[in-house]
Amino acid sequence: MSTISLRLNEKEDTLIRKYAELHNMDLSSFIRETVLEKIEDEYDLTLFNQVWEEEKHAEKITHSEMKRQLGL
Repeated sequence: MSTISLRLNEKEDTLIRKYAELHNMDLSSFIRETVLEKIEDEYDLTLFNQVWEEEKHAEKITHSEMKRQLGL
């Protein structure tokens, strides 16, 4: 397991520690989960944008048309 150092001013340190405490988390778990969530969010957005671009010009049909094609 590795260790990462983080430089914070006193105000930032207090804010982060209090927030973690408020959510009943130890500081290490809070920072780890927050960073990983940020990476996941950015990955999700990148993936969404990729799919959006791929599908932007694809043929689209209405819900009613889909039902008709499926015989519903």
